[in-house]
Amino acid sequence: MRYLAAITLLVLAMALAQPVAAQSFNAGFDAAKRGDYATALKHFRPLANQGHAAAQNNLGWMYHRGHGVTQDYAEALRLFRLSAKQGNAMAQTNVGLMYHRGYGVTQDYAEALRLFRLSAKQGNAMAQTNVGLMYHRGYGVTQDYAEALHLFRLSAKQGNAMAQHNVGLMYHRGHGVTQDYAEALRWYRLSAKQGNAQARTNLAKLEKQLRREGNWPP
Repeated sequence: MRYLAAITLLVLAMALAQPVAAQSFNAGFDAAKRGDYATALKHFRPLANQGHAAAQNNLGWMYHRGHGVTQDYAEALRLFRLSAKQGNAMAQTNVGLMYHRGYGVTQDYAEALRLFRLSAKQGNAMAQTNVGLMYHRGYGVTQDYAEALHLFRLSAKQGNAMAQHNVGLMYHRGHGVTQDYAEALRWYRLSAKQGNAQARTNLAKLEKQLRREGNWPP
């Protein structure tokens, strides 16, 4: 329990496709989900070249992971930026992640935070979690546990498992809030039910600690 959950990985995001491109986009998305990256590439690349924001984001994801193409962080970043400039929230998050990790660009926490905030303002749960992590750790911003907790809660209310875990950890540690083991357990359980491994680990550890101390149930 030394750290909060890591900055989330780049993910393949299915966004609402433009009606004329919906069939091809969905075919590419389905192909990517089943690991048929050659087919996904055939659908995403033409759409991306036509300026389809979701396809640009997903093609960037393929370059980032090296799925169906040679891994190329610079090309991934270029595609994410094209999508982000159109206001795609997932792409904004992904550009932020590239800056946060220094993938294809010089690491820059301030720029990562700026992009995460753009996405978070659109209600993107992953971005809200990431901004919260930046505040929790003091990356690119003054450390502020209360603001971190606020952002985690916004994301957790949308059902984001990582954020639910992080809210639980804040209550567990008393970061930005009065320490409350019962509340920590509640949030850990919500996250664990979604399969979050860190939540399951911390839930088991906290339950064991409370039983050992004779404070069960809390």
